[in-house]
Amino acid sequence: MKLFKTIFFTVLALIAFAANSVLCRSALGENLIDPASFTSIRLLSGGVMLMVILQFNRKNKSSATKGSWLASIMLFLYAAAFSFAYITLDTGTGALILFAAVQITMILVSIVSGNKLHATEWIGLTIAFLGFVYLILPGITTPSAAGFSLMTIAGIAWGFYTIKGQASKNPLFDTAYNFSRSILFILILMIITFQFSHISSKGILLAMISGGITSGIGYTIWYVALGGLSITQAAVVQLSVPVIAALGGVVFVSEQITLRYILASLLILGGILIVVLGKYYYLFLKDNVKS
Repeated sequence: MKLFKTIFFTVLALIAFAANSVLCRSALGENLIDPASFTSIRLLSGGVMLMVILQFNRKNKSSATKGSWLASIMLFLYAAAFSFAYITLDTGTGALILFAAVQITMILVSIVSGNKLHATEWIGLTIAFLGFVYLILPGITTPSAAGFSLMTIAGIAWGFYTIKGQASKNPLFDTAYNFSRSILFILILMIITFQFSHISSKGILLAMISGGITSGIGYTIWYVALGGLSITQAAVVQLSVPVIAALGGVVFVSEQITLRYILASLLILGGILIVVLGKYYYLFLKDNVKS
């Protein structure tokens, strides 16, 4: 039963992640709203939605945890960089850069924590790096330097947010309070970017859907799923998001999947997959030697 629950919530979360890319790209690609306003409405909508849900979920409220400032900072940094990056990136490329950066961040944190990489894992990192180099080489489909850098920052922030989420004892409360704390950063962002803001009713609607449903509820579902996933498993399953997002871009934003994107995806995601599965390969060899 627990396995089914983990699989179910994981699939829902991955769809939500991909949907965020499609919604953001739809809003910003068509210039329906500026990135700062999209970020602000997205986070505010997510916070409001979660606080409303909390009013109907008072079970064990007295013992509930309330997230952390670090998680909230990472959430805001991810959301803001994510929005500004999608001014120039298409849906699939943005998602590819985002989740490749997420996995690399989680891998590096593991290394810093004292976990040594085996030869197979180093090979995987090298392949993934070559994929990044190929993706940003001069060419028609090359992502802009600004878009690439911003989405990489978003991926690093989301990586740390995911790592923090593994320790969550109450996903709904933690996510709700993480969103609530982001209001301080939203106010600062709005003050700085007010003169550049422009919005439309459709842009607001897309931002609210992204915030209230695919972010607020989606991230709560992800925190629930993380309770049944290891860091390695969490890294592996997120590799499917760029594929889902790219398909969403084709269907909903009329984008095209290029050969460069396909080859870069194979290199980056394949390399990262080798890294996260590398230790199991060595454990398998070790067990066979002992037997």
